[in-house]
Amino acid sequence: MTAPLTSDLGPRTSDLERRASILDLIGHTPLLRVGDFYAKAEWQNPGGSVKDRPARHMIEEGIRTGALQRGGTILDATSGNTGIAYAMIGAALGYRVRLCVPANVTRERVQMLRAFGAELILTDPMEGSDGAIEEARRRYALDSSVFYPDQYNNDANWRAHYDTTAPEIWEQTGGRVTHLVAGLGTSGTLMGTARRLRELNPRLRVVSVQPDSALHGIEGLKHMASSIVPGIYDETLADEDLRVTTEEAQAMTRRLARDRGLLVGLSSGAAAVAAARVASRARDGVIVTIFPDGGSRYLSEPFWIHEAGR
Repeated sequence: MTAPLTSDLGPRTSDLERRASILDLIGHTPLLRVGDFYAKAEWQNPGGSVKDRPARHMIEEGIRTGALQRGGTILDATSGNTGIAYAMIGAALGYRVRLCVPANVTRERVQMLRAFGAELILTDPMEGSDGAIEEARRRYALDSSVFYPDQYNNDANWRAHYDTTAPEIWEQTGGRVTHLVAGLGTSGTLMGTARRLRELNPRLRVVSVQPDSALHGIEGLKHMASSIVPGIYDETLADEDLRVTTEEAQAMTRRLARDRGLLVGLSSGAAAVAAARVASRARDGVIVTIFPDGGSRYLSEPFWIHEAGR
């Protein structure tokens, strides 16, 4: 007789000796050919972005050191993607998640955060991610019992990419990568990936990407000169820093969807603009960039709406 179905979501170790976790799906993302360069498809992570990698590392480090106690609360500032990763992992492992988020993030990201059960503190949209950082610091000063990973100043952030993203790129290119192009937000992706790849290929050329001005609309990237500079950022690591306008990023993001079937976010569009520039002048180079997330969480953005209405 067949056993009845059950709605019990608790552990069933008698049924399965080895159970996969959502954390096991993080990493090992594809490397896609996009014209004259390659792009790491980080939206293939279970939380939909590259931020799954550092969020996992920071939470695991908190557990290892005892800073994150069983059943505790994770507090941090985010513009969306790291928060989604925290919320997803927190839900899977049984931790509460409290996030300081600029009030102007897209409604899709707010809905995703709430779907995972995160508590949101919406901060002044005019202050951007810096305002969210200040609010998280204020709240941590009032209640230090919470676990505050502080993604902008946590070495586990860049180490996630040193340990996972870089070795994947090295293996996927057969050790032939000559250029790494990556955007600057917390800067963890560039810092960790570049450090490891430089150990493997000392001649690697590293190119950072950031918006061209303080008043930009490229979600996820920082204009370092006008922002709170992350403690993990080392401006000397990159050989070159390229600036991209919001309009360039928007146009490229639309082109990637229409011409390549790649629905990605604006930071991916900015990375593609910079990678194409590098490819146009590099001879026989193997240029790799990072596409941090997909475009489905930004479809309410005006540049998509206006384009659809043409």
